[in-house]
Amino acid sequence: DATSMFGAWSCRAAAMATAVCLVPILAPQAAHAASRAYTIANYPVEATAADAVTAKKLAMTDGETAAFRSLFKRIVPVTAYGRLAELGDVVAGDLVDGFSVRSERNSATRYIAALDFSFSPGAVRQLLHERNVPFVDEQAPPSVIAPVVIGGAAASGDWPAIWRSLDLANALTPLTIERLPAGLAAGDLGGLGGQDPSVALDAVERAAGGRPFVVATAAHDAAAKRLEVVLAGRDAVGRFALARSYRVTEGDVAYAMELAAVVSLGILEGRWKHVRAAPVPTAAAAQLPWSGNAGEAIMVDVYFGSPAEWYRMKDQLGAIAGERSFEVVAVSPRSAELAMTYPGGPDALAAALARQGLSLAPSDSARWALRRRF
Repeated sequence: DATSMFGAWSCRAAAMATAVCLVPILAPQAAHAASRAYTIANYPVEATAADAVTAKKLAMTDGETAAFRSLFKRIVPVTAYGRLAELGDVVAGDLVDGFSVRSERNSATRYIAALDFSFSPGAVRQLLHERNVPFVDEQAPPSVIAPVVIGGAAASGDWPAIWRSLDLANALTPLTIERLPAGLAAGDLGGLGGQDPSVALDAVERAAGGRPFVVATAAHDAAAKRLEVVLAGRDAVGRFALARSYRVTEGDVAYAMELAAVVSLGILEGRWKHVRAAPVPTAAAAQLPWSGNAGEAIMVDVYFGSPAEWYRMKDQLGAIAGERSFEVVAVSPRSAELAMTYPGGPDALAAALARQGLSLAPSDSARWALRRRF
């Protein structure tokens, strides 16, 4: 089952993520784009205490800490998420520039609010530099997203409204929400989640007129108790199609949709972080998507014929590279997307996998493709 990479307590507010290289001086436009990434908007806080004043103070303190964790997940590549524990001694309030209240309500012992937290870009950058934590804080060029309900899911959750509730303007991959372009109907999108989505992707690109345009479809399979989500189109990184399935627990389709939207935004941000954090290849490595440094992330597209084959390949990867060396970013019926690290880089990994009957070869868009050799 898909799980939120940002935690279950606040999946709506935690959907923020990444964008810029580590540079000492930014042009004015880039600096503005980076500064927006340091705002965590519409973040829910809640606390109960002996009195209203204490409850509010506790909610603010806990909210600053939780919002900082969301900022960390936004601007740090997924391969460095394990470094979060190293920041346990940081007082998040020392890095907050300010906050604003979107809504609040309280009783004699409880405080509930939705807040916008703004963190100091300079202070956060300095902290991450000192702790040797990689980050990307430059926002991607804006894209458009069209949330589309397939079948009867609309009766159980408002998919477009859930996307509108996310902090799309401050995300590393800023998004604006639109409906499907004229000439493109929901019925034309069925192929996006298939083994060969190229025809459906062509139709989306033609209808969008060449703009960065992503379609997010949601279909509720009531019998299987699953929400099937497809994210496809062209974003700031390039053309792609990803399918993911989410469990619907106790009939709560709206919650599954909220989780799916958060994870989907994280996937878009992760794609951008991966590209922006990639080092410029040297002349000797110009023909490879990645040079061979041990600490660099390797984005791998895994292709398989059945779930059983996927599990076998995943076990082989775990045995060769270690279970903590890769993160499953997305899974569809016939492919999966992984972010990996391996000593010696992709060449050493390819050699190790070859001995297990697996082929790792350069693909397009600075990625690698993994298939079974026989």
